Amino acid sequence: MITLRQFVIDIGNTRIKTAIFEAGKMVVEEIFETFELFADYSKKTSFQHALISSVTYSKEQLEEMLDFPFIFLSRDTPVPIENLYATPETLGVDRKAAAIGARCIIEKVPLLTIDLGSCITYEFLDEKNRYYGGAISPGVQMRFRAMHRQTARLPLVEIAVGERLELIGNSTVNGMKSGVYFGILHEMQGFIRAYQTKFPGLRVIICGGDSKIFESLTKDHIFVIPNLVLYGLNRILTYNVYLQ
Repeated sequence: MITLRQFVIDIGNTRIKTAIFEAGKMVVEEIFETFELFADYSKKTSFQHALISSVTYSKEQLEEMLDFPFIFLSRDTPVPIENLYATPETLGVDRKAAAIGARCIIEKVPLLTIDLGSCITYEFLDEKNRYYGGAISPGVQMRFRAMHRQTARLPLVEIAVGERLELIGNSTVNGMKSGVYFGILHEMQGFIRAYQTKFPGLRVIICGGDSKIFESLTKDHIFVIPNLVLYGLNRILTYNVYLQ
């Protein structure tokens, strides 16, 4: 039996994340800082089917820049969940992909997906695969940039993965780090508690570029899976190629 290789690409605001899947398992994952590096890599990669999600380029632009056929993830692309969002025309495709990726990991229970990207998005999917929406708040770097740009003297800082942070910041920089880190930490914990109260048996998956900063949240019902969206994109690709 020949195992087909599927190529999924997530073109975000700052980076391009890609993965090769075989039989539902991720076998290769790559991240690119520029489109040129990604395009060169794609020419050397073998696969049978591809799907692209992009917040930067349109389908027409990508068709001109790339030399392989692909499914472009849009709001009209069929997906294996029921979308009950009140304004589906405004729902970002990456938000749906995160929720679908979570379902690839955990089945048959209510799911809350927290995607820590440029913004922090909260996505709720019930046990019957009905997507309702969630919440959106500023992400880690957005909070730091807002403090830097909207004040006269606060510097632009960042939090490194694995950095130990104190609740009481003993300097301006450490105070900013404490405010952002613990502000987001308690925000997420508050959302999780509220959802658990409303939906017994809830499981939580945290993903996105900044998720590794919050790996301390990992517990028996909370999982940190940074590349979750790629799993969602692969599930959508499989649904469109084979299951319809």
